[in-house]
Amino acid sequence: MQTHDQVLIAIRRIIRAIDLYSRHLAQCSGLTGPQLLVMRTIAQSDQPTSGEVARGVSLSQATVTTILDRLARRGYVQRRKGDADKRTVLLSLTAEGHAALADAPTSIQESFIEQFNRLQDWEQHLIVSSLERVAHMMSAQDLDAAPMLTTEEPAEEALAVDQPPGQARRSSKKAGKRRAAS
Repeated sequence: MQTHDQVLIAIRRIIRAIDLYSRHLAQCSGLTGPQLLVMRTIAQSDQPTSGEVARGVSLSQATVTTILDRLARRGYVQRRKGDADKRTVLLSLTAEGHAALADAPTSIQESFIEQFNRLQDWEQHLIVSSLERVAHMMSAQDLDAAPMLTTEEPAEEALAVDQPPGQARRSSKKAGKRRAAS
């Protein structure tokens, strides 16, 4: 096997691992990776605003607002006006949100970060350098990306049809066709 084939296989394995985790997460909890990340950020903060959450997860405020709308419809997130400034909207998880978060599996990026942090500095820098080079070789160096491992764009998943926990989500293509038909 040629070296470039080994690289392509490794990239494909990474993509498949992320996709399989995303499916597992959806089946176990009914959540997507970005939703889980937003919920964890809210849980770790003291009533953050959507802007603070957006900065914390490195997504646009519009994308986070769409994700928050979906989580609120499911009863996982509560919004309330600030006491000092009524224009400020503060976020918190509901009891259902805390329960869903507690039942959700560890995210794939948390597992990765834990293992990555155990590497020596030179190994970490080697991986970063190599992956940046691969991204450049794939003309992806200028693509905007948040530090989350998902095979879907957060804005796309936020528009997906709500489903009860335990049901697999429909594919983005099908969701897009349903949106276009309505």
